[in-house]
Amino acid sequence: MELRPIPLDQIDLSSPEFWTGPREHRESTFATLRRESPIHFFPEHDMPFFPAGPGYFAITKHEDIWHVSRNPETFCSGEGFNITDLPAELREFYGSMIAMDDPKHVRLRTIVSKAFTPKEIGRVEQFVRDRAAGILDRVLEKHGDGEFDFVDNIAAPFPLEIICQMMGIPPSDERQILEWSNVILGAGDPDFGGTFENLMNVSLEIFAYAQAHGEARLKNPADDLTSVMMNATVDGDRMTPQEFGSFFILLVVAGNETTRNAISHAMLALTTHQDQRKIWFDDFEANTKTAVEEIVRWATPVINFRRTATRDTEIRGVKIAAGQKVVMWYNSGNRDDDVYADPYRFDVTRTANPAQIGFGAGGPHFCLGANLARREIAVMFDEIRRKAPNLHVTGEPAYLQSNFINGIKRMPARLGV
Repeated sequence: MELRPIPLDQIDLSSPEFWTGPREHRESTFATLRRESPIHFFPEHDMPFFPAGPGYFAITKHEDIWHVSRNPETFCSGEGFNITDLPAELREFYGSMIAMDDPKHVRLRTIVSKAFTPKEIGRVEQFVRDRAAGILDRVLEKHGDGEFDFVDNIAAPFPLEIICQMMGIPPSDERQILEWSNVILGAGDPDFGGTFENLMNVSLEIFAYAQAHGEARLKNPADDLTSVMMNATVDGDRMTPQEFGSFFILLVVAGNETTRNAISHAMLALTTHQDQRKIWFDDFEANTKTAVEEIVRWATPVINFRRTATRDTEIRGVKIAAGQKVVMWYNSGNRDDDVYADPYRFDVTRTANPAQIGFGAGGPHFCLGANLARREIAVMFDEIRRKAPNLHVTGEPAYLQSNFINGIKRMPARLGV
């Protein structure tokens, strides 16, 4: 990728037009920030239904993102995880644990983590493989060598079916949950509704659905993660149905969407970089660990998260006052050439030390579902290697209009040569 210098006074990460522009320009912009102004203040723009906020510091270097993420006493989450300031009720409604600080955060995470132990994840190992194989079989039967949408047919249903199975959601409800999640994370994209009213209506629908499901499992436990979470106790304290409703939104929306987009970006990268596809598929087991980490680095499905300074501090000599917002740009940190040699090269054998930050940069909010996501990515491409080794992207992807999720809405693909 050819990067060109972008004058600092022409950079505005808050501009909606920036996020619909060429991706090469985006990468050049973040390269300029990392090189010339790695802690840079930006004003905010008015958003629909929300006035412009006071502005934020953009954190663009891997080292500094790591620092902010691992110092929750100085950079808190409870004031918001989006750039835009939301009322406290909406923060907790959409954010659940990611919009909390201790002690509320550690209490809820301790309860929820009981459903994501290695033992619990191991229980669904065979189901993950069966779902990947089953999805590819459906595509092979329906489309043969014809063209189809990779996102709608493979990347989207795969993590959704897994999380619904784990949570005890009936298959008949999966399509509705997918549509709800598209609206919530695609709120700024006209393809998914794009209005505040639609966002709120859908959010209330999924919350009511989740709350009813949680209450049902509290009364009548089954062999699923909802029952584990609803009946787990910490110091005699259980998760309330309301807390489960908000966590369900976080889980099925964020968990499903991020894995789906990692798989979509990976398929695009493996089509564009056939040499890397051959390296991985020719010695799959040996290269899977590094390949999956490279996929997450390359895709960086979650573009940013915000924190708020709890006290006066500074980073790289830039003074940040208590109450000011800092935004960790994971997409930029994962392209930092102080950390990654040739960061714009897709390399399935890359050994990253320090690690990629696509799941967050450590600290109390590190992605709870990271190991499940890693397993899903590995299994899906193992099944593609076995069942559809010639699967490839045939045209340009349609990207989600968002400064928060690096999403692919549609992407044409074909199974044959």
